[in-house]
Amino acid sequence: MLEFVSNMVRVVRATQVEIESAVQALRDGELVAFPTETVYGLGANAQNPAAVSKIFEAKKRPATHPVIVHLDSPRFLHRWVREVPDVAMRLAEAFWPGPFTMVMPRAANVHDVITGGQDTIAIRVPAHPMAQQLLTAFGGGIAAPSANRYGRLSPTKPEHVRDELGDAVHVMLDGGESPIGLESTIVSCLDGEVRLLRPGSITRSQIQQVVGELTEGGEAPRVPGDRVQHYAPSTPLEIVPWDILESRAGEILAREEKVAVLAMRPPLHTRRYMTWINAGKKPDAYAHNLYNNLRTLDRAQCVRILVQELPTDERWAAILDRLERASGGLGEDPLELSAG
Repeated sequence: MLEFVSNMVRVVRATQVEIESAVQALRDGELVAFPTETVYGLGANAQNPAAVSKIFEAKKRPATHPVIVHLDSPRFLHRWVREVPDVAMRLAEAFWPGPFTMVMPRAANVHDVITGGQDTIAIRVPAHPMAQQLLTAFGGGIAAPSANRYGRLSPTKPEHVRDELGDAVHVMLDGGESPIGLESTIVSCLDGEVRLLRPGSITRSQIQQVVGELTEGGEAPRVPGDRVQHYAPSTPLEIVPWDILESRAGEILAREEKVAVLAMRPPLHTRRYMTWINAGKKPDAYAHNLYNNLRTLDRAQCVRILVQELPTDERWAAILDRLERASGGLGEDPLELSAG
């Protein structure tokens, strides 16, 4: 079992009244926003296709884009998965509950609205105490993508959800900040092979310690966050090498336009019309604050957000993936897109 510990945020539990209200809303076919250790989820009863369809309406999400089903433990996997591979059980023992999603063959009773019409289903057992409270009290699967408009920045605070979705959310469980701040790692366990489809805080090397080498290439199922343009602010975002960050900002300022910068250091000089955030050099803290920092820079009404190019070791892999997708490939030296 993966124990989740964070010294960056205080994880809180919901009251019994709050949980009962959320459970009733799910049973009534309404949407519930709730915290997980990764980002906030927009949840619906996964066995109610009409309720799950409300997620797609609220997010303006394409119907072909699958959603993740959240469970309180692996004991209910057989209700959702046709055949649980042995390798998946080893991964579950290592990383559940936690920020880890597995794609497996879907059970016959699973509705197409969950899977995007595919023969696979994505399952996660979250570690956040409030998510566990909700799932245990509900007693079933909750379909829940991130609680934001499709393609936009994921929410890591309750106010992000309210700003994005407003009255579409029937009940909001307020768990404060999401401890990790980036979406879960996703792997597929299909046909005896394990593929990394989306990097997250569970790294490639951690997965390989459990299952050995991962399969590269080949056809992979569609999964959340696999679009080239995703996790994006409204302001165009550009990834810039560290040594030309100031000069690139200067080019924009010379046109008397405002520029925003997300860097790993303070600016060499403060300049009018430049908003600069020093996100530091620690990957866990950088990831935790990433979406909140990008939202702050997005509100600065600049013509461009410049992001300092990051290290390429695997501790930064998930952050690199999100920033490259946020940029849509815009930058001096585009980073290679990861699969999934």
